[in-house]
Amino acid sequence: MSSALPRVRALRYVTPLREGGSLPALMEADDDGTYVVKFRGAGQGLKVLVAEVITSEIARVLDIPTPELVVVTLDEALTKYERDEEVQDLLKASVGTNLGSDFLPGSFGYDGSTPPTADLAARIVWLDAYTLNIDRTWANPNIVVWHGQPYAIDHGASLWFHHAWPGRAPNPGAFAARTVDLSEHVLADVAAPVARIAAGLLDRLSDETLSGIVDLVPEEWLEPTVETSDAARIRQHYVDHLTARRDAATEWMGSLP
Repeated sequence: MSSALPRVRALRYVTPLREGGSLPALMEADDDGTYVVKFRGAGQGLKVLVAEVITSEIARVLDIPTPELVVVTLDEALTKYERDEEVQDLLKASVGTNLGSDFLPGSFGYDGSTPPTADLAARIVWLDAYTLNIDRTWANPNIVVWHGQPYAIDHGASLWFHHAWPGRAPNPGAFAARTVDLSEHVLADVAAPVARIAAGLLDRLSDETLSGIVDLVPEEWLEPTVETSDAARIRQHYVDHLTARRDAATEWMGSLP
């Protein structure tokens, strides 16, 4: 695993993606790539970007296809070329680093016509249970299909615990054993029994692996807790929650399909 996400510089705002609650957009960057960018200045804030990085990279460790991520630097000069006032305001509020995911041209939203294998579906269901991501239902599948392969996207609703910061001290125990109802999960009907694959997934999430994933989050996105503004300690809070959740798997696994 790399020690840092690749960094690119935004060159052009292409088009908004209005269906996203965080007002993402397509942008071209200086590496000749096109990215779906989630902005630091959107109403959901930096914690959505943090959750997106951590949960997407956990997905990658579990062999769940998900677009590659980059850090997209937005210069103030670029904000002056947008005529749409809403877009211009968003860009002005997002000068600095933002999160980009690789644009998959020709992909389409999951509609059940190209289901994943039962094993992959079970891994996605398990990922969502582990990270307490309830935002993958038929109302909002957060899966796209590209070249016949389903890709899990949009993980910003996961890891709800950090939204209590800075108002409350971190408490891994509250997150660790929380059960989750995934009966309405978009893949519930096609997934293999999750218990059958859980042990192998847990084995992949070593302390070292989880620490490496959290280390990918840019320091400037780490918001303080009531206890500290030290980046290393804030990263450790995330690791503590993730390892506690992993170690309590027998307590929350019983609620899964």
